[in-house]
Amino acid sequence: MINTKRPAVSKERPSKHEERTKKLKVAQDKFKKIKQNELNHEEPAQIVNEKNIRPAELKKNKKEKKVVEQIEEPEEDYEVADEVEDEEQEEQEEEEENQEEEKVQEGQFEVLKAEDKEKTDGFFSSKKFEDLPINDTIKMAIKNMKYETMTHIQSRTIPHLLKGRDVLGAAKTGSGKTLAFIIPAIELLLKANFTQKNGTGIIVITPTRELAQQIFDVTKDLMYYTNKTVGLIIGGANRKMEALKLIKGVNVVIATPGRLLDHLQTTNGFLYKNLMSLIIDEADAILKIGFEQDMNEILKILPKERQTVLFSATQTKKVEDLARLSLKSPIYIGVEDANAPTVAGLEQGYVVCEPDKRFLLLFTFLKKNAGKKLMVFFSSCNSVKFHADLLNFVDLPCWSIHGRQKQQKRTTTYYEFCEAKAGILLCTDVAARGLDIPQVDWIVQYDPPDETREYLHRVGRTCRGATGRGKALVFLLPSEMSYLKHLRAANISLHEYEFPEEKLANIQPQFDKLIEKNYYLNVAAKDGFRSYLQAYASHQLKDVFDVSQIDLQKAGRSFGFQVPPKVTLNVKVSGKTVRKNKMKFLEKNDKSLRYKDKDSSLLKKKEGGRQFSR
Repeated sequence: MINTKRPAVSKERPSKHEERTKKLKVAQDKFKKIKQNELNHEEPAQIVNEKNIRPAELKKNKKEKKVVEQIEEPEEDYEVADEVEDEEQEEQEEEEENQEEEKVQEGQFEVLKAEDKEKTDGFFSSKKFEDLPINDTIKMAIKNMKYETMTHIQSRTIPHLLKGRDVLGAAKTGSGKTLAFIIPAIELLLKANFTQKNGTGIIVITPTRELAQQIFDVTKDLMYYTNKTVGLIIGGANRKMEALKLIKGVNVVIATPGRLLDHLQTTNGFLYKNLMSLIIDEADAILKIGFEQDMNEILKILPKERQTVLFSATQTKKVEDLARLSLKSPIYIGVEDANAPTVAGLEQGYVVCEPDKRFLLLFTFLKKNAGKKLMVFFSSCNSVKFHADLLNFVDLPCWSIHGRQKQQKRTTTYYEFCEAKAGILLCTDVAARGLDIPQVDWIVQYDPPDETREYLHRVGRTCRGATGRGKALVFLLPSEMSYLKHLRAANISLHEYEFPEEKLANIQPQFDKLIEKNYYLNVAAKDGFRSYLQAYASHQLKDVFDVSQIDLQKAGRSFGFQVPPKVTLNVKVSGKTVRKNKMKFLEKNDKSLRYKDKDSSLLKKKEGGRQFSR
């Protein structure tokens, strides 16, 4: 019999390890005694009561004799062992949590690399949405959206977000990041019984209006069977209507940074003090396009006690700074593949052509692929506007999206092109981030992007999903061939395409005449040419894209000008270059003229009393 009396408390209390060892020893002695009795064919010793029967005997009696009597099992036999096992399991869980915290503090983040073939082979992981510990209403919505298996970034991220942890996520474009952060956010609201009166519980910030619209549509589908509310807050929309919705109560807000900051500062009744989670999608793009100050102000206004999630296809130093500012003990989750930064089904190539043949090549290429779905990227809004007007004028229909369009026009164009089976979309980098446009056959980069990571985002608009296929083509001038070295440094290899000049459409005479006669197109061509040169001069890769190396006469021909218009470029010249030019001037003209004499001659007052001429 076990002594059930509680022992007197000693002054020196034994440690947890000693107590656990003592209990384990008692349990082992009891099991040895039971085992010995079985071997000697003796009945087990009575420990608690006279009806003590082992589980093995109970099963045997039920099977053979079908005994219907209610038999009490010996709980005391195994109670101590169960307690010991439970304590060991709890201690093991505590150790694992402590190890995770130590990893986070030391900066050792959780990263899923491509070398782990069992986990990263293929587009999808082995886990399904049905197995997630989420509300049934969300599972029903996911089933209606025809999603069954999670991608790698989803299977790795969702469990951590469901636990309420801060996450810094990175994966290839088109890998399913939107569902990875929206599903846990909705589950968070449902668990907290968040109502419309509680105000805003989730805020999602995106760099572009089109991406915000896309996330809004996905969120609306996932919340179809719930009573939660979702709202879209973007620039260009009706601000008064947005304010009324926010005052009434919007549980999930999808917003662009500028308009969100406007409402946070000026909209009375916008209840955001109950915020539970802040999600920043495409964080590097938000910081790149000038929203760094706005983001800092937003982070100051929002409550500090919240979950924060940062997602991006590329990680930069500014993103790390923002993460350091907004995240608390974050976990970095990345699905990385250093050997393949783009998806497997993408064919990439480049073509080299002279500046005066660029438009002829583009026109011929678009005509040849008339029945396919294409996106053509330009470096400026004016260039997109000019080429869209020109192609529509010559009966080659196309859509256009750029930053200077009205929001209603941009939204309509986006949905029309998504639903179209074939067509041409001319756009700037405003359409390069996150947009899930189905079945795009070709990505044509008429103007090369400013950075290598922007190249990845552009080509990411095609070849979407597990079975997606697509092609990408970039136009390069002969002086830009060294751009391929930058792409190779990022493990991006391109094949060369050749287009013989005799196969190009011979439309240059008609093109020149049209630009000369049509006033509207002439003005648009001048604006496009000026913006093209200004964008070229502001390119970050100065060693590749040097505006001084461009043949302006030939470049003007691609805009329909026989004589290029005058363009003023604000090109910054280093002091060293200025001094070299001064030396050349002095050596060439008058060696006796010194710098001091030259500078003092410029400062002499002119006739009329003015120091400088106007």
